[in-house]
Amino acid sequence: MIAAEPFDSPDAQALATAQQVELEGGDIGPTRVAAMFEPPDGVFLVARDEDGMPLGCGGVARFDATRGELKRMYVLPAARGRGLGRRLLDALELEARRLGYRALVLETGEAQSEAIGLYRSSGYEPIPCYGAYAARAISRCFEKAL
Repeated sequence: MIAAEPFDSPDAQALATAQQVELEGGDIGPTRVAAMFEPPDGVFLVARDEDGMPLGCGGVARFDATRGELKRMYVLPAARGRGLGRRLLDALELEARRLGYRALVLETGEAQSEAIGLYRSSGYEPIPCYGAYAARAISRCFEKAL
């Protein structure tokens, strides 16, 4: 089950913390706050198993007037390899369309090869990095028209 949940909920925060720990405390970009992921500008989704255990998450926040930005996309290691990341990405794209966005942009790190593979196979095209990511050699940025 994938459903909207506040970014500051305990389960969403636990998943966001797990993402940071997995990235070994590295710089994962600007801090995100719950208000960014609230309608009418954004949404945050949490994926759960049939017992209600949180397995993954991701959000859409306003990037500009016509584009959203995909943020904090993450699936716990034990839940990978089952297509959950793709289902979560599909749900986030649907929510972005509902919010009125015509495209999504995102940043990921060069070391996240599985994430890059997911985004590219889902139609995301490389773009020049933007904002805080423009000066980061490890950043890879993508965009997809919705």
